[in-house]
Amino acid sequence: MAELRTDRLLLRHWRESDLEPWAAMNADPEVREHLGEPLTTAQSAASMARFQDDLVERGYGWWAVEVAATGEFVGFAGLDPVDEGLPVSGVEIGWRLARSAWGHGYATEAARAVLDHGFGPLALPEILALTTATNVRSQAVMRRLGMTHDPAEDFEDPGEPEGPLRHTVVFRLHRPVV
Repeated sequence: MAELRTDRLLLRHWRESDLEPWAAMNADPEVREHLGEPLTTAQSAASMARFQDDLVERGYGWWAVEVAATGEFVGFAGLDPVDEGLPVSGVEIGWRLARSAWGHGYATEAARAVLDHGFGPLALPEILALTTATNVRSQAVMRRLGMTHDPAEDFEDPGEPEGPLRHTVVFRLHRPVV
């Protein structure tokens, strides 16, 4: 399984020691603001196990993100097939960081490494990003990455109840021509 490195970050396989900070992130209402209800420790552990399995089986997925200089776990970033039943398909890029890691450029830095891996070794023709219409911080990262938004592709997520988390925006980036 590939590990991805940037100047400041390591995107790596999950470790048992990641569970406590991962669960704390998922219990934080601000981190979960655009994702839904906070998760229990058991739910966080289950998601971490799925992420580990996906990385082993596919060779890509949601990598744990740590600050290289300190070894601190700060969240995740990676690629995942778009959920079935949505009106778009393909491979989605995403990230989630602990509040303490916000404002340092880590999301953009990690996402650039993920894009390089997706367009390089994985040879994906296109990568999508999905988020709620209200998640302007993630949309800003998408724009910094060069992704484009076509409002005609936005949709109501059938897996979300009525409310602000249901309206989903779609950003896309095609593999650069070399």
